[in-house]
Amino acid sequence: MDSIIAIGATILYGLAIATIVPGLYHQTGIKAKTVLVSAVLALCFHAWLLSDLIFDGYGQNLSILNVASLISFLISLVMSAAMLKNRLWFLLPVVYSFAAINLSAATFLPSTFIKHLENDPKLLIHISLALFSYATLTIGALYALQLAWLDHKLKTKKALAINPNLPPLMLVERHLFKIILIGNLLLTLTLITGFVFVQDMFAQGKAHKAVLSFIAWIVYSILLWCHYQRGWRGKKVTWFAVAGATLLTLAYFGSRFVKEIILR
Repeated sequence: MDSIIAIGATILYGLAIATIVPGLYHQTGIKAKTVLVSAVLALCFHAWLLSDLIFDGYGQNLSILNVASLISFLISLVMSAAMLKNRLWFLLPVVYSFAAINLSAATFLPSTFIKHLENDPKLLIHISLALFSYATLTIGALYALQLAWLDHKLKTKKALAINPNLPPLMLVERHLFKIILIGNLLLTLTLITGFVFVQDMFAQGKAHKAVLSFIAWIVYSILLWCHYQRGWRGKKVTWFAVAGATLLTLAYFGSRFVKEIILR
């Protein structure tokens, strides 16, 4: 049954992507209703499958593949909701592709990492903040890449730069820094709750998570300060946003990828 749900969700994500992509290259109208219906149905299947994969009779299976699928679901959910007000057509194919890949991997390459969050509500708060901060800052990295792409097209005077399906450059920039600000606040809370609630935060095999997350927090803080105080724009913003997201990815998934995927 899980396999059928995963295949159905993947097909629906693919339908949404296939509806968007032609409009990015040929400046044709994109059928927003088709994209929205396909995305909503895919997200419903995705959520249904996640409930089966994560919640079982022994606790919560927070394996690396399940967590990656959960994060891609959160990102897809937020971006699909934002689609109603903003032209996110350039980002949505990337977001939906990752969601389909992560969902398929979690379904067909099962792994186990059981936790009992119902017995530790403080840890649940910390993990929830970590998931939302990472999802938010990953969206920020995607916005930064879109910003760099639009800037490049404008400078080279490509026809895609005036594609009506793409958002204005300044609007993307404003949204980017709002997202990074929110994400950095969530990351701050994640670090604070980690220090307060997680007693073995610096134990062997876990210290790198705290260190890399703190370095990422510094990177995002520098980016925000330099933007608002010194007017940073352009390539610097893209590099810092992507660097911060990369550090968080290594912090959250680095060692677990080695342990659960490579060594396993």
